[in-house]
Amino acid sequence: MEFIQSIDWMQLLRCFIVGGIICIIGQVLIDKTKLTPARILVIFVTTGAILGGLGIYKYLIDFAGCGATVPLTGFGANLAKGAIQEVQSSGLLGAFTGGVKASAGGISAAIIFGYIASLIAKPKIKKQ
Repeated sequence: MEFIQSIDWMQLLRCFIVGGIICIIGQVLIDKTKLTPARILVIFVTTGAILGGLGIYKYLIDFAGCGATVPLTGFGANLAKGAIQEVQSSGLLGAFTGGVKASAGGISAAIIFGYIASLIAKPKIKKQ
């Protein structure tokens, strides 16, 4: 039996545009400010966590799918969502454990692939 899956081209376009806009914002911050890439990443995660905690980021995820969940803003929103759910089920301690529980797969992948990249790449310091 053959499995055929239809492609939702509009969803793919929305995903590409929203993910691209998030990347453009990051690139503009790198090019036009003196912020380090690490600080920009923290800004993205924090922004996603705030928007996720307020329930706003959910609408962007519903609209763009992976275009909103794959960038670091989606990681921040996932942390906030996990913390909120865990607080509702476990109480205040859930604020500290829920985000990590909800994002464990992403955190593990980042550690593993970051380690592999460190073995392969030759890092260079950015010249000011």
